[in-house]
Amino acid sequence: MNLMDIHLNVFEGPLDLLLYLIKKNNLDIYDIPVSEITEEYLKYLDVMKELNLDIAGEFLVMASTLMQIKAKSLMPKKPEEGEEGQDPREGLVRMLEEYQKYKAASALLSERFNKYKDVFYRGSPVFQAQDKHLDVEMVYLIDAVKKAFERVALRREIEAEDVPIESRIEKILKVLTEKKWVLLDDIFKEETKIRGVITCFLALLELVKLNKITVTQDDSFSEVKIYLIESKS
Repeated sequence: MNLMDIHLNVFEGPLDLLLYLIKKNNLDIYDIPVSEITEEYLKYLDVMKELNLDIAGEFLVMASTLMQIKAKSLMPKKPEEGEEGQDPREGLVRMLEEYQKYKAASALLSERFNKYKDVFYRGSPVFQAQDKHLDVEMVYLIDAVKKAFERVALRREIEAEDVPIESRIEKILKVLTEKKWVLLDDIFKEETKIRGVITCFLALLELVKLNKITVTQDDSFSEVKIYLIESKS
């Protein structure tokens, strides 16, 4: 399956990932612990590589930027700069501030669209959405996979052959016929090997593409839930 067949809504670039890490760790955007954020940011890139996701160059540029900021923060200040020398994080903070404004505006427009999308006026054209999308930030999917990878690493079980994606599609659909919804993290809990986790991730995307499930969040930074889309037949 080509992952690019699915539009991964909202998760557009490295600033999304940085904001997520800042919120997740309850950090102050104006006092970012660069060493901590850089280490965690690189771990998420490793997970994306493991999933064979195409990492845009801007993600790697941001990784380089974070490491440069970290290096500057560790360097002793020059005497002429004094104690109040320029903070190497200032540029990053300004970018995050601006991005948050655009992100808030985008969320507002999305909310209004969802509110009025089924309201039609006489003579107005009806547009069909061409691409399936996930109604959740992509970083939450990556986070669930990252936690699953960490659980698997603790078990240290030997990898077997590749796991058929059909088996995980069947597993997800079976669970959703027994429950109204299931938490995203629970989809990965029974997996004991890296390949199983990756296959579950691909199965989720395939089911979204086929319009069989919906992956949603009620509120920003809340738990991600998976629902079965009932057939209209």
